[in-house]
Amino acid sequence: MSTLEDKILGEKLHYYCSSSEEEDNDSADSDKETDENHPQIITESVEPSFSEWDGTSANTGPKGVIKDWQRYKQLEAEKRDEQRKERLQLINKLSLTCRSSLDDEKEKIMQNDPELAELLADDFLLEYQRQRMKEMLARTEKLRFGKLINLETTDQFLEAIDNEEKSVTIVIHIYENDIPGCEAMNGCLLSVAQDYPFVKFCKILGSVAGLSKHFKKEGVPALLVYKAGQVIGNFVRVTDYLGDDFYASDVEAFLIEHGMLTDKNCIPPLTQNENTSDSD
Repeated sequence: MSTLEDKILGEKLHYYCSSSEEEDNDSADSDKETDENHPQIITESVEPSFSEWDGTSANTGPKGVIKDWQRYKQLEAEKRDEQRKERLQLINKLSLTCRSSLDDEKEKIMQNDPELAELLADDFLLEYQRQRMKEMLARTEKLRFGKLINLETTDQFLEAIDNEEKSVTIVIHIYENDIPGCEAMNGCLLSVAQDYPFVKFCKILGSVAGLSKHFKKEGVPALLVYKAGQVIGNFVRVTDYLGDDFYASDVEAFLIEHGMLTDKNCIPPLTQNENTSDSD
């Protein structure tokens, strides 16, 4: 049986609270009252936008990695755009204009005289160029020879010199049939004339030209070179230089050496090709 003391202590133990428990209860009650009086404000974390991203991320999960990658690609695209703009500015700064004085003059004409500017339009200029090219080609064809011309009279001899263009070089061979070297010279000039189509090569008998018997015997074969109606070369008895037996290359070298012909090696290849194609 329980004693009176146990009952008393038991009742007290039933209602007994330690000081620590009271303090815990008090603090819990105070916290509860505080929460009731001042409700707690819960703030949701707002993720920064791409434009506010500073290059670091506190979120290391999949979403954070994706957003970091998207921001990186955006910055990379912006950097490429800036570099492209800088290159364009540099190109515009360093570019050179091809404007010439003719362009300035044409623009001035268009402003001051519209009618004249219309005449100078592309179609008009192209037609003018075509016409000029035709005239130049026709003139060039007249100056093309490429053969050894036989002069049969004194009048032909004079006309071959006086009626020719001033820019044409005329080489005339005075020969006799029974003089050594004259026949060889005619054959050589025939070959050289084909290589120099813009030089006029002619031949004439000394008797037809009215030369003296002494000259016909001692002076031939002779080469007379004319230009613009004036004698620029006078070579008498050429066999003294070349001998009685010579070739076309020897005659060509002789005329080049004395400045009567232009060396083909000094002529641009493009011009030589044009002459060859035209002759073909």
